[in-house]
Amino acid sequence: MDALRFITSMIKKVMNIAKDQVVSINYTLTDVNGQVLDSSQETGPLSYLHGNDNIIPGLEKALEGKTEGATLKVSVPAAEAYGLRDEQLVINVPKSQFQDAGTVEEGMQFEAETSDGSRIVTVTKVEGDTVTIDANHPLAGMDLNFDVQVVGIRAATEEELEHGHVHDHGHHHDDEDEE
Repeated sequence: MDALRFITSMIKKVMNIAKDQVVSINYTLTDVNGQVLDSSQETGPLSYLHGNDNIIPGLEKALEGKTEGATLKVSVPAAEAYGLRDEQLVINVPKSQFQDAGTVEEGMQFEAETSDGSRIVTVTKVEGDTVTIDANHPLAGMDLNFDVQVVGIRAATEEELEHGHVHDHGHHHDDEDEE
């Protein structure tokens, strides 16, 4: 049995990141001025299903082929991160469009249905009966820098492949209630 455990551990060490594998990373995300925008330090590693659009394209591309234990610094241009800013996504809407118009204030975020599906919009200005909203991702137009360490690589389960994302112990789908 010890020989089997040794072989298994050796296989795990040489596994390279590829499509449909669950990858766990620790990361620190900074802007071009070095300001920390996000980090896994408080929350623990981020796990995602590689090759399934679970993370930004530029970071996913940089991680392709890496092995567990790899550390890397990745600079991702805006176009390969959250995209370029689109000023057509900044629009004025009547305050009456909001369910509770009296509480709408700058900085609030809402989920809105668009022709491209659900999108988070941010209120950038409230002036009289007019609310300016921005449907760009908050990091759109920004070049991003990542310090990353690959802390785990494993095969995805059939369920994860079917759903297109990682399932952790707390993950739950509504249709699973009936099973």
